[in-house]
Amino acid sequence: MNIKDTIRTIPDWPVKGIMFRDITTLMQDPDAFREACDQLYERYAEMEIDKIAGIDARGFIFGSVLAYKLDVGFIPVRKKGKLPYKTVTENYSLEYGNNEIELHEDAVSKGEKILIIDDLIATGGTVKAAVNLVEKLGGEVVECAFVVELPDLKGREKLKGYPVFSLVQFEGE
Repeated sequence: MNIKDTIRTIPDWPVKGIMFRDITTLMQDPDAFREACDQLYERYAEMEIDKIAGIDARGFIFGSVLAYKLDVGFIPVRKKGKLPYKTVTENYSLEYGNNEIELHEDAVSKGEKILIIDDLIATGGTVKAAVNLVEKLGGEVVECAFVVELPDLKGREKLKGYPVFSLVQFEGE
């Protein structure tokens, strides 16, 4: 099965000139969703991982399935103001302004090996902020994983020094 073929492309959304990669069609297809989750599991089954940090919101979907299959903890990386306990916060740049994400301050223990996962990497700002939060709490990022990568937007460059993995790439498309 080609997972890439199950991802819908929506031209000019949310703004003109953007080719939006919609993974809801992948998730609605039980075979494609299972295949994506299985491929992620196979990649990480033998790796030493203590917890998976899933980025709000679609990183929660793949991250929680993977955490379950690997029998490790799951950490939600949330948009600011969504976590109820004491948090650490990281600011990051977007195409049009700034945003912030947070972790509970007790989500990561010193020396824990953390896999960060999100549905898509574009410019890399959000995932780099998640890396910073994990490290601020004393964790070690073992890899950053994505279902979709948009290489033309050079997100990997923000993650120099960290392993990056993606299931599918839309390069020049």
